[in-house]
Amino acid sequence: MELVELLRQAVAMGGSDVFIVPGVGVTVKVNSEMRPLTTDPVSPADAEALTRAMYGLAHREIANLDAAGDDDFSFAIRDVSRFRCNAYRQRGSVAAICRIVNFSLPDPDSMNIPPLVMELARLRGGMVLVTGPAGSGKSTTLACLVDRINQSRQAHIVTIEDPIEYLHRHRQSIVSQREVPNDAATFSRALRAALRQAPDVIMLGEMRDLDTIRTAITAAETGHLLLSSLHTIGAAKTVDRIIDTFPAEQQTQIRVQLSMVLKAVVSQRLVPTVDGGRVAVFEVMNVNPAIQNMIRDGRTHQIDNVIYGGTDRNMLSMDSELARLVRAGRVTRETALLYAANPDTLAKRI
Repeated sequence: MELVELLRQAVAMGGSDVFIVPGVGVTVKVNSEMRPLTTDPVSPADAEALTRAMYGLAHREIANLDAAGDDDFSFAIRDVSRFRCNAYRQRGSVAAICRIVNFSLPDPDSMNIPPLVMELARLRGGMVLVTGPAGSGKSTTLACLVDRINQSRQAHIVTIEDPIEYLHRHRQSIVSQREVPNDAATFSRALRAALRQAPDVIMLGEMRDLDTIRTAITAAETGHLLLSSLHTIGAAKTVDRIIDTFPAEQQTQIRVQLSMVLKAVVSQRLVPTVDGGRVAVFEVMNVNPAIQNMIRDGRTHQIDNVIYGGTDRNMLSMDSELARLVRAGRVTRETALLYAANPDTLAKRI
């Protein structure tokens, strides 16, 4: 099995992920369908050989995998694509999953990213969070926001990623891209260092732990625009997730701080379309004085009422986006109701 040829085939098929797992053939996910790239099952020796080839392309030591049991890294194949990989040990053997990442930066319109999301690139300070399940396109949305800032104003943008997915060229802005752990040991260390690098914008790939979240809030408080992501669904759950990360005795203070620095929460999910593809569906919460009070006073359960009330043009509910896609013939009624936050209400609308 030749790794480069397998990955070339996966890209040509329009795949999103390549699976190299012992006991089954090399498989590529195309939209929501698993398609085999090889007919013969991958042996443990084959899986290890292919994984070692990935490490060679990434110029990375496989000792990272041996030490921790799993490892994130990225590499590029000229004239093919970039790949974000996770190698891991399972049942005594090595396996790897590779996400296919285009060389070119994505176009927001083709990704169905609403103008309301892209307008967040105009912010000069505070915290913007992009949330959703794994594989829902959060990194793509963040990359689009960074690219919009890069093309529209002069700034120093520092990105901290694990691993780097999209490469940003210097345009109107200067873009410094740091990869964990190659360029910095941890997210929190890289974030603290970024505050000494005269940044205007910091893009933090993911807020993973208490120390990183605390430093991110500090960065947003001190006048920087901080963009990051969380594995949550919905604005209210995102706020609760951040606050619950802190010890109970600190949560009141964190509510106050978060109410002041949080500017917007974008939630997104990938929904199957009628043609067998997938489309991103968004919810946008722009923080207004009413939501600030809800966060500060611990009334986050009321946030959805503001988003779904339909009276604030700076809000976008996922159900309204689902209804729009149904009317446009891109998503079936059944699919929309399956992903809806309020299926009964949506059923009446469509």
